[in-house]
Amino acid sequence: MTTLAQRLGAWAADLRYEDLPPAVVHQAKRMIVDTLGCALGGYDSEPTRIALAQAATVTSTQPATILCTGQQTSPDLAVFANGVMIRYLDFNDGYIGREAGHPSDSIAALLTAAEIGKADGRELIVATVIAYEMFCRMCDIVNFKPMGFDHTTIGAMASVLGAARLMKLDREQIATALSITVAANVALYQTRIGNVSMWKGCAYANASRNAIFFAQLAQRGMTGPDPVFEGRGGYFVAVTRQPFELAPFGGKGNPSFRIMDCLIKRYPLGQYSQSVVHAALEARTRVKNVDDIAEIHVRTLHTAIEMMAGDPDKWKPANRETADHSMPYTAGVALKYGSVDIPYFDDPYLHDPALLELVSKIRCTVSEEANSREPEAMLCDMDIVLKNGQREAIRVEYHRGHPKNPMTDAEIEEKFRPLAVRVLAPAQVDALLKQLWALDTLPDMKPLFKLTQMG
Repeated sequence: MTTLAQRLGAWAADLRYEDLPPAVVHQAKRMIVDTLGCALGGYDSEPTRIALAQAATVTSTQPATILCTGQQTSPDLAVFANGVMIRYLDFNDGYIGREAGHPSDSIAALLTAAEIGKADGRELIVATVIAYEMFCRMCDIVNFKPMGFDHTTIGAMASVLGAARLMKLDREQIATALSITVAANVALYQTRIGNVSMWKGCAYANASRNAIFFAQLAQRGMTGPDPVFEGRGGYFVAVTRQPFELAPFGGKGNPSFRIMDCLIKRYPLGQYSQSVVHAALEARTRVKNVDDIAEIHVRTLHTAIEMMAGDPDKWKPANRETADHSMPYTAGVALKYGSVDIPYFDDPYLHDPALLELVSKIRCTVSEEANSREPEAMLCDMDIVLKNGQREAIRVEYHRGHPKNPMTDAEIEEKFRPLAVRVLAPAQVDALLKQLWALDTLPDMKPLFKLTQMG
């Protein structure tokens, strides 16, 4: 019998652009547009500065390009720098199954793999679908958080399948690259708990950095631990504690691809708080003055509460990483200012006494109804009690950007433009968007990287 790694390697090698329904191709373009917008918006950040400085220490005989700067470095460090940009603002897409995370983080690995593999736009689309399929199907199987593992553990698998495909590895080489990746990338959930550090936005970038390195090794003939899932020291024993079989992946005979079930974020914050902020913004239209609020009660998913309201740091976040993963803080910002934009995650807002007083009025508890509807819905019930006794109740099931309440292409562009103009001229933003929507006509990655470079 073939191993799981071999079956996945064969599927990744064999999937063709012609196997993708038009709606899936378009959805891949939407995700790539959104992801590059997030990368451009995340360029001017401290983690990006660190990643760029590290990349500058290395030159390569197989150079790869960093977004925005055009800087050349080794493929793995280019992936890391680009991945840090993508993730910094916590604004890129998401998927929620039994596990949750951000499959678009893998696009950092795919851009570089397409560049060094001399792949065209169609192949980049195929690889994007492959990465999303692997990430989401794994999320459907296992909830890693109670075991202490981070979703980047499966992000590395998604990145290596897509990257190896773009680098033109064959079935067995892809399986080998996957085996090495699975054995070497078991990440800890502590990355996203408590007073969250810069590493929160770098962990998946590192998984993708490792993935392209392992794909290069496999391409040169490196062998990997086999069978990495089924072996007595393998993934089923050490991580999931039980064997599993993935549901049939999309492709010939199966038009269902999980990329269609991913959300796009309307607001730059954790995906589990999107519904909460949506509810808070609606509540603000009903409350004339937030100073009249006596208390706010939020009821939502257990997972959301645990991650984004599970410790005192979330009521007084010390940094942007903790703030954008704080349910009470982001709800307070929405109520007070009527929007949740990037500046609200830095000073003076982080230490604004009036804002923090409002945040202190927010109580977050678990809703069994919300739990029962996960992941189909992102249910949030918000009750506002005013000082005069008046009450307002708001329910949000499908926030804007949820696959059952999707953003339009125009809304994705509206999100993209203000992020992109942080580093690019308006005319260049127009040209980049035009090329991204026509990605299937792109002969190679050079024009795309060129369009992201600052003047």
